[in-house]
Amino acid sequence: MYLHLGGDVLIKKDKVVAIIDLEIASEGKTNNNFLNNVKDNHKLAYISEPGKEKSLIITNDSYFLSPISSTTLFKRSFFALDE
Repeated sequence: MYLHLGGDVLIKKDKVVAIIDLEIASEGKTNNNFLNNVKDNHKLAYISEPGKEKSLIITNDSYFLSPISSTTLFKRSFFALDE
C-alpha cells in the first residue's frame, strides 16, 4: 500500500520509518540540530510551501516535509492496513 504525503507524492508504507510532528519536534535542541543537519545535507524534499510544513516523514532513503499533520498521516497509514 501507499501513503499520500501531500501534493503529488506517494510513498510505499513499508518504507516509512517515522512520522514526526514538527511543532513538538521543534521544541527540542537535539531535534532542531537533526533537522538542520538534514537541511544542510540537501536530503530534504519539500512537499509544501516553506513555512507551511506540519510533519517530517523519514523513510529508508529520504526525508519529506509535508503540509499534512502527523495525526492525519498516521490515520491514513493505519486505515490502509485494514484493506
